[in-house]
Amino acid sequence: MRAFLVWVLSAAAALADGERAGEFDYYVLSLSWSPTWCALEGDARKSPQCDASADFGWALHGLWPQYHRGRPAHCPTAERPPSRVMTEAMADIMGSSGLAWYQWKKHGSCSGLSAPTYYALSREAYNAVNRPDVFRKLKNPVKLPASVVEAAFLKANPEWEPDMLTITCRDGRIQETRLCLSKDLRPVPCGRDTIRDCTMKNALFDPIR
Repeated sequence: MRAFLVWVLSAAAALADGERAGEFDYYVLSLSWSPTWCALEGDARKSPQCDASADFGWALHGLWPQYHRGRPAHCPTAERPPSRVMTEAMADIMGSSGLAWYQWKKHGSCSGLSAPTYYALSREAYNAVNRPDVFRKLKNPVKLPASVVEAAFLKANPEWEPDMLTITCRDGRIQETRLCLSKDLRPVPCGRDTIRDCTMKNALFDPIR
């Protein structure tokens, strides 16, 4: 009993430090174009996400609690960390159990949810997005404006508005699609520090391997 009380008091003290879990304004659902991540990082790491048999396109990078200005991270929480079974179960949409663990540690801990609930919510948000088929049909690398990627997502998801998502670039490549969601996963306008569209006119877009 004493050990339990010590644990409760420690958890309460932890929650009093820094950013409090569960206190945020909206979520950002981040979808990473897997060929870009593999070209810039994954191949060097020999990640299984980058194997030809993996067939990843828009992979779930994470579901991030967000303030209207800024983002909480690494929040103290009384929730138990996810088990290996939980993180491995997310690899089918995230590419690896390691990413699932990291996303919980940095972002999920700020959600105020348990690890199983956070992962279930992340999967629900991911599955609710219509990811345009056109990108899976590419056979060769192309260069295109980032606005073309945004337009494709808006066409595939007619309930979205342009201020509810943003396309990011990295090292001259299309990197991610980020959609802003309410706590009950309805698309909402993004905050000013999230809606920073890539303005490249000739961003490299590699096909799925």
